[in-house]
Amino acid sequence: MSRKVEARREHHVDFQLAFADISALRFGLSPGHELCFAVRSMLVPQAHPLQWGWFRTVRSAAPTDAFRLLSDVIGVDSYMPDFLSATPSGDMTASDEIERLLAVPDERIAYDLEKVFSRSREARQARIRRLIDDPASARGAITDAWRTVWDAVLAPHWEQLTRVARADIAVRARQVADLGLGAMIAGIHETITWNDGVVRVRTRFHSETVDCAGNGLVLVPSVMMAGRGCAVITEKPAVPALFYPAHGVTTDWHNRGQSTATALGALLGEGRARLLLQLDHPCSTTQAAAAAALSVSTASHHLGVLRANGLVDSARDGPRVLHVRTPLGEALVVNR
Repeated sequence: MSRKVEARREHHVDFQLAFADISALRFGLSPGHELCFAVRSMLVPQAHPLQWGWFRTVRSAAPTDAFRLLSDVIGVDSYMPDFLSATPSGDMTASDEIERLLAVPDERIAYDLEKVFSRSREARQARIRRLIDDPASARGAITDAWRTVWDAVLAPHWEQLTRVARADIAVRARQVADLGLGAMIAGIHETITWNDGVVRVRTRFHSETVDCAGNGLVLVPSVMMAGRGCAVITEKPAVPALFYPAHGVTTDWHNRGQSTATALGALLGEGRARLLLQLDHPCSTTQAAAAAALSVSTASHHLGVLRANGLVDSARDGPRVLHVRTPLGEALVVNR
């Protein structure tokens, strides 16, 4: 006897990019997204093996009540509220996310939480309903929980996490120069394809076509999310965003800060190593010197050596000269 097997429907989100969108395509960082996936990693560590080393360092530090509230709101899988992640930018901080969370309108809080409610059951559903019934109080409680959990589990590792993410961005930027934009995008993850101005992301639960409408698309490397798939934000007022697993994440990604400084010090000298580690963002010579605890003259000399060897770029900005790590410098910082 034959049995008819229904084929599983493939879901995907298509980001349609016009010329204005391609010119506005950019990379960003998202503290909110990273915190959401940090919570999910702690809820189901077996699904996030690359986070086991980090998990062992933070599992006893998570504040119980705050973590429980975020766990209800975020869940272990599928949809999480869009209001937890602002439109990512290259210099977004945890303080920026908190300030934005406090400004989310009541109706947006309720709208996103209704989606969570529809995907919940029993006791969790009842707790989500109480949040929906008083969105102003929910916003305050979620923001407080966000801040508390952030300080306990991600703040101590944020500097190193951003190094890993920026190294990924540096690699992607080099790929654009060497291979072109389409090849770079198609190489981000196995679930992503590029065809004739459309970025298609294979998804697990829904299909959608998104006209980026001149806003561009923000590509966001994520250290905390599992490697099996990507995530998207498509609903306004956020700019369309695509979150993907960052390249080069290993089980000891969280533990490289001290070893990086030691290894770079042996390679470059302590002063140059300290300078290189400070240049996550463009800094003037004076700013870099102060951050690395060096005199301005010593910092200027070291920056010249780093620049001559391809680890630092320098450019004039009015009366100042700003310095930032090159892709080679990023790779060296992350991979030592």
